[in-house]
Amino acid sequence: MTFSISDSGLNALVDEVIASGTTVIAPAVIKLSAGERREYQKIGSAEKMALTGAIVSNSLKPFIMPPSVPLFRYTRAKAGVSLEPAAGKAQAAVVIGAQACDIAALEIVDRVMDWDYHDEVWFERRKATTVISLACTQADASCFCTAVGSGPDHPRGSDVQFLRKKGGYLARALTETGKAFCAKYGSHFEKVGDDADRDPLIKETREKVETNLKIDLGAIRSFLTRNFDHELWNDFGLRCHGCGACAFACPTCHCFDIVDEPEGITHGVRRRNWDTCQTAKFTVHASGHNPRKDQNSRIRQRVMHKFQIYPERFGDVLCTGCGRCVRVCAGGMNLLEILKVLGKSAEAKS
Repeated sequence: MTFSISDSGLNALVDEVIASGTTVIAPAVIKLSAGERREYQKIGSAEKMALTGAIVSNSLKPFIMPPSVPLFRYTRAKAGVSLEPAAGKAQAAVVIGAQACDIAALEIVDRVMDWDYHDEVWFERRKATTVISLACTQADASCFCTAVGSGPDHPRGSDVQFLRKKGGYLARALTETGKAFCAKYGSHFEKVGDDADRDPLIKETREKVETNLKIDLGAIRSFLTRNFDHELWNDFGLRCHGCGACAFACPTCHCFDIVDEPEGITHGVRRRNWDTCQTAKFTVHASGHNPRKDQNSRIRQRVMHKFQIYPERFGDVLCTGCGRCVRVCAGGMNLLEILKVLGKSAEAKS
């Protein structure tokens, strides 16, 4: 089901959604001392949206899985320990203008959160959120979504997909949630045919991304399975600081820690906080033993989790090619280079 919406119509739609009490999350320009950047933000009006410009610097992960989430509160008394919910229900939200790499990540993490245990905290926010993506018309040297089965205009994870056209957007309703959204705000849309013109920049962006990285994921997965102790991990580990910036910027990394925080003598809160396999203490046992005692083993875990362990369990890769890990790394750890090296090593071994 394809619709058309003008620039002014989209602004009116966004303001109407905000006026209804629904949270709207969209790319917005953040002013910095050294310039500016675009990042996903909760916006208060349509004029704050910045749907075009530089690649969005953050992911959508913090809006579905905040860095710190209270799970429940506890109170201790002579009769025992009583528990009560720490927060209310998730508020309805609409994401507008999300990049393909970010919305695909939500669906990838869904599988983990519903694997051996249904994570209510995650899915409550997921179900409360309508996702409207926008096909990318810009890319840089760190983008490699096409190498991991996606692309600038890939619809995976979208409820509604926007594609830029002259004077506005094409809007493709892809899910029942998306169709309901377009029906609810139907006064802003005009129905058009599926063959309506699209921005030629989308095709150009795809071609640019494809030149950044071309790999055989199956061959890399096979190589990783057979080369757990390969000397390459020593080379990669020397450059890694173990700071975890890559994991915190990544839209698919989902490791967490759970801690009890006292707020008094008899009461406190249990929280779930972001964590990462790249820090030295992540795998330390109570005995003091650490099965990943060096950075070589920790960077190996990150790469193998994304390109061998997760694929074996779910038939997909734990990476959307967003390139954020490359952009934020203080040590110059370039995942594109690592994958190229692994790809060449896999070819040499075949």
